[in-house]
Amino acid sequence: MIFDLESHTVEAIQAKDAWRICDFMVSNSDRLKRFFPKTLEQNVNPNLSEIFVAEKLQAFQDKQEFLFTLKEKEHRTIIGLLYLKKIDWTKKKGELAYCVGYQYEGKGIITNTIRYISSWAFDDMGLKILQIITHTSNFASLKVAEKCGFHWQKTLRNEHTPPNEKPLDMELFEKYDEMTLSNS
Repeated sequence: MIFDLESHTVEAIQAKDAWRICDFMVSNSDRLKRFFPKTLEQNVNPNLSEIFVAEKLQAFQDKQEFLFTLKEKEHRTIIGLLYLKKIDWTKKKGELAYCVGYQYEGKGIITNTIRYISSWAFDDMGLKILQIITHTSNFASLKVAEKCGFHWQKTLRNEHTPPNEKPLDMELFEKYDEMTLSNS
C-alpha cells in the first residue's frame, strides 16, 4: 500500500526498510529519545533494525499494529514514521503516533499523512475512533491534531514516562469516523 503525496510517499513497512529506519532513528535520536524511546532503542544499529522491521511486518500482517514509513520521493530516504497502534477491534479504536525528521518539520508532511491514514483507517479498516496522545510542550503535534480535526478530550495523568524523567501528563485528542456520526 502506497499513498503518493506531493513531497513524499507513505508506505507500509517493508523488509528492505531496516537500514533506512536505522539511519532515520540515529540521525534524529536527540529529538526522538523523549517520546519514542522504545522505537529508538530498537533501531540503534542495523541488526536491531532488521529484528524491529521483522516484528513490525508480522504485526502489520496480523492487524495488531500498522507502521508506515514516510519517504521523500527523490532519494527514497525515510523522513518519518507513523504508527496506527493500540488497536481495539471490539471498540473499533486506535491510536496514531508519528515522528518526522528535524529537517522536514513544519512543512505539512505529518498533517497530510495523518489525513490520508485517518481516511484509510476509517474507510478501509473500519475503525470508528482515532486518538492522538501528545504532550503540551509538543506544539507541532498539538497543531497537527487540531488541523486534522481531532478534538481534545482530557488530560491523561502520568501517561508517559520518558527515560530518566518523572511521568508526564499527556493530552488525549480524538477524531470520530464521519459516517458513524452521520448514522447516530
